[in-house]
Amino acid sequence: MTDTLLDAPRTAQYLPWPALVNEIEALLTDASVSVPPRLVVPMDQGAYLFAMPGCDARTAMTKLITFTPANAGTARPTIQGDVTVFDVATGLRRLILDGPTVTARRTAAVSALAARQLAPNLAGPMLIVGAGVQGMAHVEVFAAALGVRRFLVASRSAASADALVQHARGLGLQADAVPDADAAAADCPLIATCTPASAVVLRALPRPDAFIAAVGAFTPQMVELSPELCRHVAQYGRIVVDSRDADHEAGDLLQAGLPVADFASLADVVRAAPPGQAGGQRSGPVLFKSCGWAGWDLAAARLAVQARH
Repeated sequence: MTDTLLDAPRTAQYLPWPALVNEIEALLTDASVSVPPRLVVPMDQGAYLFAMPGCDARTAMTKLITFTPANAGTARPTIQGDVTVFDVATGLRRLILDGPTVTARRTAAVSALAARQLAPNLAGPMLIVGAGVQGMAHVEVFAAALGVRRFLVASRSAASADALVQHARGLGLQADAVPDADAAAADCPLIATCTPASAVVLRALPRPDAFIAAVGAFTPQMVELSPELCRHVAQYGRIVVDSRDADHEAGDLLQAGLPVADFASLADVVRAAPPGQAGGQRSGPVLFKSCGWAGWDLAAARLAVQARH
């Protein structure tokens, strides 16, 4: 059991940033991948239980996690659980990965892949709105996989913003806290909103060369971006969703009254791109709406199995 059960540091070790981004891209062109809709069970006090299975020709996995927003600001994490990985040919359990670590790393890696495919301008600086686990993961992956060196951090908690700034500087990056996300957006072609999505945190209309990854909202009731911002990008740029699950989960877009099912998914973009080239248009702002998909966890499971053997 001890060799199979990986704690958070070992899980992260098996999911290095550039390799994880590439594995997610590879999964989107793998015809053997099968991912049924995830099961989401609402619980008391706004909490959820998620069961998310998926498999390909060789690897099967199920992520079982809880999301407990009441834990925000406490010593308890908001996401808890595990990812159990099986060998398809034998049925044997191969690994048990730390669920919060997988969730953090695969979510940020998906944002980085979307930026690599769609962002008009990867030069930075990058604005991170929300200084929790996802804010940290987005700093790390955009630096490691895309070469971004300058970050601005906006958070309702000054202490959290300062902690993320210090973490980024410890990685050799340039980073500063900013008091107003909307004001900072004017200077940032890259933006990620990584908040609990309990209220709008970004209203400013984006630059024409902006790429926004909105990862906090994953239910119709949750929201990070103003309806006006979403409608502006729909009119003057491009909106892409992470998977077709977003059709009924993307609160930012649904509350803006936008036809989510009409927007391309990241798989559509990757499959349409010529080999070795990014896909999609290169004019106007881009909004990438991420809600989560078990396929991203399957990509992490595949990479972890490869790294272990």
